[in-house]
Amino acid sequence: MKIRAAVLKHSPVKAPFAESRPLVIEEVELDQPGPEEVLIKIGAAGLCHSDLSVINGHRPRPTPMVLGHEAAGTVVKAGSNIRDLKEGDIVVMAFQPTCGCCLPCAEGRPALCVPGAEANGKGVLMSGEIRLHDWHDHHDIYHHCGVSGYAEYAVISRHSIVKVEPGIPFAELALFGCAVQTGVGAVMNTCNVHPGQSVAIVGLGGVGLAALLGAVASGAIPIVAIDLSEEKLKVALQLGATHAFLASDPDVVRNVREATGGGVDHAVELAGAVAAFETAYKITRRGGQTVTAGLASPTSTFPIPAVNLVADERTVKGSYMGSCVPQRDIPRFISLYRAGKLPVDKLLTGVLTLDQINEGFDLLDQGKAIRQVVVFD
Repeated sequence: MKIRAAVLKHSPVKAPFAESRPLVIEEVELDQPGPEEVLIKIGAAGLCHSDLSVINGHRPRPTPMVLGHEAAGTVVKAGSNIRDLKEGDIVVMAFQPTCGCCLPCAEGRPALCVPGAEANGKGVLMSGEIRLHDWHDHHDIYHHCGVSGYAEYAVISRHSIVKVEPGIPFAELALFGCAVQTGVGAVMNTCNVHPGQSVAIVGLGGVGLAALLGAVASGAIPIVAIDLSEEKLKVALQLGATHAFLASDPDVVRNVREATGGGVDHAVELAGAVAAFETAYKITRRGGQTVTAGLASPTSTFPIPAVNLVADERTVKGSYMGSCVPQRDIPRFISLYRAGKLPVDKLLTGVLTLDQINEGFDLLDQGKAIRQVVVFD
């Protein structure tokens, strides 16, 4: 079938994207779904730094590729082996497919699924197939994280799909596919924050502010917000942060430690920058935990004073996809949203058409947007 999609022809591409136009809106060919795949009509897809990092070359991926890994939509057709989805079902996509059989999946850690990670790296679906092709010469177009949501329709593995109850606008529902899973999950799953514990969020993009919402919902106190943008600090205070500090302040570490009585129980870095991680590590108290869920450049490294790990019994952890089990956590987070405990809708700062996507990535790159979403009719 012929569909419209935003195709990244090559990478890296430099900003401003409104001029360089890395994402070309064109008609592409989409195959019918295989036995374990589903044809989805995309309702909305979010603009995330993980997509931006493919455009600017920080996360190399094969091209041409249809980006977009945070999406929600409606089932149009289920593959011949699928019995639990039907036409009209509302679904959210998880950007890490989960096979359910490898060791991490068997351990209850599907975010680390080995076949899923291999498929994502190759730009293929879990079946190993590619369902997107150039309309004119039929050359393959790669899938992004098994989703490729910047398109009117997508063929997606059943292993990447979570069925949810209807009633939430797609612009909000899409955020549960990445921003909410990654941010809220980092706080609730990876950190396992308990009521009354202190939390710091370093980096207040869409994922960082979702993590802040997760800290509020978990009963954390105090909640410290740190970012380079004064505007984002204001938003953080409106969303429940008790303290806000500019990351560029040379005294930020000292000020946070003084405000929290020696540092926080949990510091979560979500900026994807070494400087942000170092700040997070330095504001963590003795016996505390520093978690990073920001995707830094593959070449980035950071030093850790080895003596601190022992003498202070410090913990440093990574968090991918918020250590989530998508089939469990996406419905759980949606229930919190419906109950007013997780106001994800407040993260939305813009609704775009597919034709406005390059301009949207400029706003994201410049730090002028929290979460923008491409909405399809």
